[in-house]
Amino acid sequence: MLPEPNIDDVQEPITSAPAEVRKIIEEVWHLEKSRLDKKSNSPINDDILKIVKEAVQ
Repeated sequence: MLPEPNIDDVQEPITSAPAEVRKIIEEVWHLEKSRLDKKSNSPINDDILKIVKEAVQ
């Protein structure tokens, strides 16, 4: 039997990531959430690329 998953184990890579990486993750999460709320099927790659480019500048 597998051990019960622990939410801290799942979130550890995010919480231990540098601030810039956490910012990218958060913005992509908000983008995807808004797309799901609107039931949008449009491509998301360009939006994610824009988020990453802004974070590394």
